[in-house]
Amino acid sequence: MYVKTTKRENKSGTVRYLHLAHNEWDPVKGRAVPKVLFTFGREDDLDRDAVKRLVASLSRLLEPGDALAATAASDLEFVSSVPFGGAYVLDHLWRRLRIDQIVGRVGQPKRGRRRDMAATERVLFALVANRALAPSSKLAAADWITNDVHIDGLADAGEQTCYRAMDWLHEVKDDLEKQVFDEVANLLNLEVDLLFFDTTSTYFELEEPDEPVARDDAGRRLEGDGQAGGDAKPVGFRTYGKSKDSRDDLPQIVIGMAVTRDGIPVRCWCWPGNASDQTLIRQVKDEMRDWTLSKIVWVADRGFSSAENRRYLRKGDHAYIIGEKLRSGSPEVQAALSRQGRYQDVGENMRVKEVRISDTDRFVICHNPEAAERDRHMREQLVAQLADLIADTDKLSDFKRGELRGRIADKPGLNRYLRATPAGKLRIDQAKIKAEENLDGKYLLRCSDPHLSAEDIALGYKQLLEVERGWRDMKQIIDLRPVYHRLEERIRAHVVLCWLALLLIRITETTTGDTWPHIRRELDRLHLGTFTGPTGTFQQVTALTKPQRDLLAKLQIPVPKQVVALQPATR
Repeated sequence: MYVKTTKRENKSGTVRYLHLAHNEWDPVKGRAVPKVLFTFGREDDLDRDAVKRLVASLSRLLEPGDALAATAASDLEFVSSVPFGGAYVLDHLWRRLRIDQIVGRVGQPKRGRRRDMAATERVLFALVANRALAPSSKLAAADWITNDVHIDGLADAGEQTCYRAMDWLHEVKDDLEKQVFDEVANLLNLEVDLLFFDTTSTYFELEEPDEPVARDDAGRRLEGDGQAGGDAKPVGFRTYGKSKDSRDDLPQIVIGMAVTRDGIPVRCWCWPGNASDQTLIRQVKDEMRDWTLSKIVWVADRGFSSAENRRYLRKGDHAYIIGEKLRSGSPEVQAALSRQGRYQDVGENMRVKEVRISDTDRFVICHNPEAAERDRHMREQLVAQLADLIADTDKLSDFKRGELRGRIADKPGLNRYLRATPAGKLRIDQAKIKAEENLDGKYLLRCSDPHLSAEDIALGYKQLLEVERGWRDMKQIIDLRPVYHRLEERIRAHVVLCWLALLLIRITETTTGDTWPHIRRELDRLHLGTFTGPTGTFQQVTALTKPQRDLLAKLQIPVPKQVVALQPATR
């Protein structure tokens, strides 16, 4: 296909006409003859803007690289094409939060010669962008930075450069997290009244856990001989513990995260794999004491609901909303469940009832009718399965019945409804079924704030799902695991990189109202093409689509320049 020119003579001279044509084989003439597909009209009256619009429309039918190659001048060579939009957006958010400036501030020594932190800052951003866009090992990330993405101000990076940046990040983690949060609070006008905290674990496919070393109460490794302080406890960082991924057979670490009610991650922590949830929240509260936060209501699930934790969280001007274990059998739980009262509807599939049984704490019973129906259905299935298992067991010997009872004991769902008579016979526990019916669709909350309404307490606790969503995105989108590191400092730095990536993702989602996977797919379609020719080399961005323009407008990010870089040829 080509542009064909025809001439026509008139009184004013020669007039040239332009046509879009291609050659077709004519079997009669035995040769190729031109066939006109479209006529542009007179060359001197050509509407060049209309031609540009036509070319742009046609280029959208091609892949970004093919479009650039097709629209390039004939004397230009199309060299490469890499995704551009995702890193471009993340970089603007990174700078809007002033993280580039924060890195420069926290990286400077208190005395002596100042460091040039520009290169370290660019590598750190590239590693964060890698977690959000194409999570991989640091070796693969270095190759991704060099060959598969455009990072402004960073043409390439080596594996050791990435490791040095991570080592520095581990050293300044605490200062960096606090200053980043201050910028986030200013940018988003955050009013942190509820702070949600939860933990997860991530495992390592190791044959043996790490060697035990002396650690303080916060799980940090003690320097020197490790004998400083009488409370030092020897434990490895990657060690066995209660896995939340159902991998108790592998060493793990425990990770904690605090988020706001909007899902914005505030800070993250790491502990050895055998750390207990019951003690962690006290350390978290202490370390958040110096942050510029107003009165905080801590929201945590029932894993943190010890009397000591509750006393600790009440200190100062703070309060808590904590889930209670319905099956704990404690006098307070029994009293709360036995109190009569009327439920109040506070939302779709949510009813609440407040009961007063303590001078310091308020108890709110929440009931979800849909969840109650699911609980009833599941119980009926379990009871039916148990009935089949113990049918005709009266005819078995005591030894055989004991074997069956042992197998059922390994299945908590079934064992809950099993009882044994004094003679050793196996029966369905009808009293237990009746007790469980009273718990269908319910959960119990304990709150120390006297001013929150029962509705606010229930809805506030329900927002704890934001932390669970954060863990889900950490593991499924940012790929927290597998962790390709052996050194404790690098593992801790890896978690901070994931936290920073989640922060940028949440701000993007909150601002646009869209999910990150969809945003990422759309932005990755915006490519940067590299061309070289007799006069030099330049890089050009593909034309923006309407969805891409809409995303940039919502995020208040300027449209990228069409030509990003231009390097004239040397003479």
